[in-house]
Amino acid sequence: MKKLLLFSLIVALLASSKEIIAQELKKLTFEEVIKLSEEQSPNALIAKHRYRASYWQFRSYQAQYLPSLTLSGTTPDFSNGLDKVYDYSTNQFFYRQTNTLSNLGTLSLSQNIGPTGTVIALRSDLTLFRDIANNTSVNYITNPVSINITQPIRKYNTLKWQKKIEPVKYNAAKKTYLANIEGVHLSAVMNFFSLALAQINKQIAEMNYSNADTLFRIAQGRYQLGTIAEDELLQMQLSWLNAETARKQADMNLRDREIRLRSFLGYNENVRLELILPNIIPDLQVEMKEVLDLAMNNNPDLLNQQINVLNAQSNAAQAKASKGLNASLTASLGLSQQSTDFTTAYNNLSNSQRVMVGFTLPILDWGLGKGRYQMAKSSLELAQVQANQAVVDFQQNLFLDVEQFNLQKSQVAIAAKSDTVAMKRYEVTKQRFLIGKIAVLDLNDADSRKDQNKRAYIQSLQDYWSFFYNMRSITLFDFINRSPLETDYDKLLQ
Repeated sequence: MKKLLLFSLIVALLASSKEIIAQELKKLTFEEVIKLSEEQSPNALIAKHRYRASYWQFRSYQAQYLPSLTLSGTTPDFSNGLDKVYDYSTNQFFYRQTNTLSNLGTLSLSQNIGPTGTVIALRSDLTLFRDIANNTSVNYITNPVSINITQPIRKYNTLKWQKKIEPVKYNAAKKTYLANIEGVHLSAVMNFFSLALAQINKQIAEMNYSNADTLFRIAQGRYQLGTIAEDELLQMQLSWLNAETARKQADMNLRDREIRLRSFLGYNENVRLELILPNIIPDLQVEMKEVLDLAMNNNPDLLNQQINVLNAQSNAAQAKASKGLNASLTASLGLSQQSTDFTTAYNNLSNSQRVMVGFTLPILDWGLGKGRYQMAKSSLELAQVQANQAVVDFQQNLFLDVEQFNLQKSQVAIAAKSDTVAMKRYEVTKQRFLIGKIAVLDLNDADSRKDQNKRAYIQSLQDYWSFFYNMRSITLFDFINRSPLETDYDKLLQ
């Protein structure tokens, strides 16, 4: 019996501790929700990783302009078959049986020259060759140092176009990250006021139910006294039943909105959220010219349009180069030697030079090269038209956004005043109803307008902050502190 009591006590304590954990309450202000959203929401983490990917892509581009040291080789290289050999004594080719084993190692230090597409390499080679068929000793073929130059002629220069495109892409990636964080703020605004409205609706539903219950009881008394008709009593009963239904629905909606905000902020199910509405909004008006200048310089969407045009220009240049003569010049200058003794393979080095020009010239391709160029040229013209149209549309939409934002402060003030007036009107109407001066329909109308104006005030706050953060995302500028939006990009890579 003692063990059973002890076990029951432990279970009760564990259950109560879980209940305490489940009821952990966090009261959050609007500013705290905004801050939490950029620090721990999944959307903010996605924006962070997208920036990381863009950063390493840019680093890969930069690495192409740095010297690269490479060790390459072939080991082993076994050959057993017929080799074509030229006999200088008879001036004829003949085939002979070969059975050889070789090993090759090359150490190369190369450097790309972006503007010209030239590749300069400093190389050192060592080859070990042995004729197994004749059982000869290993022959060491050395090339201690050589300078190799490869120069494309009329070829598409990948590095040249990357130098135009990649810095713009990386700049756009940084600005896109800032814009994405402002998008996270916009989502935080929506989720915050969605839950705030659900909280207000819950409060309204509870108050309406309490009022409806009180009024229904009073109506029952009046009906017993014969001072009101049965239809008025039934109307009050219907209001009471509707208030009960609305209360349950408001409770369900409140839980749903709380789950959504909790998930958005990265909290688990053990956290309960309660929001504190912002009472003050910034006294802020923005100038169209300033906003336009900031947006044209900072907006990542416009940079992406510029990137699209550059990519189209690059594709057109590549298609144009491929339809005509393509050639490359390869030259090398170095020292070489060979010996069956490794210790002497680097002695008495002799000069080694090689110059080679390779070319490709389409003669009959049935218009394939011309077609590809015309397609690329058409794509370039389309990209330019789309970019110009995007700028025009952007400026027109921006004008509307600025006008809408500048209206929001007065809209909030009107909504706040309307909420106060509607609440006062309801209280006056309720008192007049209690003394029998007005009908129940007038009371219901005052009650409905009270609720509508309370919700309208919450909606006006949401609209203000939505337009505010939308303006920040377009311009990447903090209009309150009068400074550009910034972040520690190095910290994002940690």
